[in-house]
Amino acid sequence: MTARRLSGIALLGLALISLTIIAIVAVQQFTALASNDDLAPLNAPFQVGFSVGVEQVVGGMNQPLFVTHAGDGSGRMFVVEKGGRILIVRDGQLVARPFLDITDRVGSRGYEQGLLGLAFDPEYRNNGRFYVNYTDRNGDTVVARYQVSADDPNLADDASEQVLLTVAQPYPNHNGGMIAFGPDKYLYIGLGDGGSAGDPLGAGQDRFNLLGKILRIDVSGAQGYTIPPDNPFADGGQGLPEIWSYGWRNPWRFSFDRATNDMYVGDVGQNMYEEISLERAGSGGGQNYGWNVMEGNHCFQPSNGCTRDGLVLPIVEYSHQLGISVTGGYVYRGATYPRMQGVYFYGDFGSTRLWAAQETEPGLWGASEVLVTGFPISSFGEDEAGELYVVDFSGSLYRLVDTGN
Repeated sequence: MTARRLSGIALLGLALISLTIIAIVAVQQFTALASNDDLAPLNAPFQVGFSVGVEQVVGGMNQPLFVTHAGDGSGRMFVVEKGGRILIVRDGQLVARPFLDITDRVGSRGYEQGLLGLAFDPEYRNNGRFYVNYTDRNGDTVVARYQVSADDPNLADDASEQVLLTVAQPYPNHNGGMIAFGPDKYLYIGLGDGGSAGDPLGAGQDRFNLLGKILRIDVSGAQGYTIPPDNPFADGGQGLPEIWSYGWRNPWRFSFDRATNDMYVGDVGQNMYEEISLERAGSGGGQNYGWNVMEGNHCFQPSNGCTRDGLVLPIVEYSHQLGISVTGGYVYRGATYPRMQGVYFYGDFGSTRLWAAQETEPGLWGASEVLVTGFPISSFGEDEAGELYVVDFSGSLYRLVDTGN
């Protein structure tokens, strides 16, 4: 096993100071390099046709990082807090007692450390299993399975932990942290390149290192995990068998379009660009998304004349003039707002901007800013019906809504 890290999440007070400093430096760098031919825009604006707003569902949480549902028909939403708790939102109210509290084993002192991910088993209604991704007290990544308690559906059994995977982390940042079940019912795990800056370990392009990867494992057994036989490196000869895709810097939130099964990934950039990448359903895995050869659609190492052969380039990017830490989102597939149907929404933790993107013609994508939220966007999420939510790192959960023309 190996190491990893996350995106631009910070303890709120220090984070805002850090983000301001980074933004100033990034704009200076962008201006200095603006004459480089390699910096042509990747995507163009498109006409959205509706206005977007957010409506608060609940507040009073402590550094929330993610929201999801259990798929059990209960209508409950589950909110992950950085420090190590999972809270339940039911009928627009916080349930007083946490669903799970593992603050005693979560290491969350670093900006990008903590309880980072949550995924409910596709058979949760029958087996009561769910999975978490956190950094432990040593700063290493842990992916573990838990069980709901036998006599209370609003309470997990904190003694039921079964550690499936531990990945050593050389630095306290770039831990990734997203976990989600794909349409194939396998568990996908996002890992950053291990941290520091510029990928000093060369992890992104090293197929024998779990860092800088998205993994895919089968957790359907009673213990541990197995390797899906169709994983691209399942035999271990050309890469570690857990690896599904590589060339990631810090994938901070990915999602599967419930209508097409396509996978969208927000990958946090270095000093210049943030990006959204797309993996079409049925790709077969094994794809190289470019880091640290590329940052977004542009050469990183070397800074000019890099080889793009065999790389999957992003569908959407933006410079650090607009934001400094991308938060990947979801394609809207709910029924409440028909005009939002099929549009992919994503945001930026630092600038608080929110964008909508759509494929305007085959292979060409447009993106337009639709809202400045005014709060650090730590995640998006969806409920069982496909309605979308936005997580405010300051402590609130919002619903994404169409407010009119």
